[in-house]
Amino acid sequence: MKLKVHLLERYDPELMKPLEEQVKPGITITCGETIPRPADYDILISGVPDKESIEASPNLKTLIIPWSGLPRKTRELMRGYPAITIHNIHHNAVPVAEMAITLMLAAAKDLIAIDGAFRKHDWSKRYEPPSLTLLAEKRALILGFGTIGREIACRCLGLGMSVAAISSGGGQASAESARTKSTERSDSDASGLNIPVSPPGQLHSLLPDANVLFISVPLTDRTKGLFGAEELSLLPGGAILVNISRGRIVDEQALYRELESGRIRAGLDVWYNYPENEESRTDTKPSSFSFHELPNVVMTPHLAGHSDRTEETRAMHLAQLLNAAFEGGPMPNRIDLERGY
Repeated sequence: MKLKVHLLERYDPELMKPLEEQVKPGITITCGETIPRPADYDILISGVPDKESIEASPNLKTLIIPWSGLPRKTRELMRGYPAITIHNIHHNAVPVAEMAITLMLAAAKDLIAIDGAFRKHDWSKRYEPPSLTLLAEKRALILGFGTIGREIACRCLGLGMSVAAISSGGGQASAESARTKSTERSDSDASGLNIPVSPPGQLHSLLPDANVLFISVPLTDRTKGLFGAEELSLLPGGAILVNISRGRIVDEQALYRELESGRIRAGLDVWYNYPENEESRTDTKPSSFSFHELPNVVMTPHLAGHSDRTEETRAMHLAQLLNAAFEGGPMPNRIDLERGY
C-alpha cells in the first residue's frame, strides 16, 4: 500500500525531517507552495487551501489542517466537498495550557504592576495592602473541555484548585472519558481526572462560584459573543477571566467596561484586531478600547501556542494522523463542518 501526501506550504527542516522519520514506509510526502505534477496526492495538508488544490488530485480523500481550529474560509470552501474528510491536530494543547496558567498567575499575583514598579527601584508594593490572590482552594471553571481544557484542568488541580467544566457533552469527566485521546503525549495527557462537566445551559448557575474562568471553546456561530455584560456580571468580585481561545467569544465592549470598573481581572492572549501585513506588526492596537491602559489586565499577542518545540510536536502529531490513514484505521480529530470544530 502507498499513501501520497502533499504539504501545501513551505516548511523548514525542523518540521520535514522529523515528519519523514516518523511516518510509515510507503508514505510519500511532497512539500511546497505549488501543486505537484502529477497531482495524485491522497491527503492534502493545508490550513487555508484554495479550490485548485482541492480539485487538482482526483485521489484526494482527506484534508489535514496543521493546527487546531477551522478557518472560516476553509469551512466555507469545504462545504462543497462533502466526500473529503477534514482533520486537524492539537500539537499546541500543552503550551496553550501552560500560557493559560501563566496568565492566571500573573493576574492573581499582580505581577505586571509589581514588576513595573520594582524596575524603577520602588519597593512600595511590598508594604501596601496585599494585592496577591491565593489560588489554592479557589474554584476554576473551564468553558470548553476539549484537549486544551483538559490540559488546563490538570495544571489547576496541581495548584490545589477545585475544577469544574462546561462542555456540550456534559456528564462526569472520569479517568477514561477525560483522557486526552487524540494525539497527546502520554506523559502530558489529562488522564485520571474526576471533574464534573455540565452542559452549556448551566453556565449562568456556575459563574457566581468561579474564581477563575478559562475560555477554551472554539469560535463558532454559537459561541461568538457568548460572553456579554450579563455573563460577566455574574462572576464574583476579584474573579480572573483567562481567554486563550478567540477574542470574539467575549463581547469586546462589555469586557472592557467590566475590567475598567476594576471589579474583575483578566489575562488575554486573543484579540479583536490583528495586523494586516508585516509592516503593521509593530503598530496595531489589538482592540478599539484601551485595554493596555488598565492595570488589571495581562496582555499577550496571541502566541500561547508557540514553544521551543512547536515544529517537533507538529511533526509528531501529523505523523500520527498519516500513519493512522496508512494503516486504514480511523483518523482522530475529525472536524464537523456544521459544528465548526
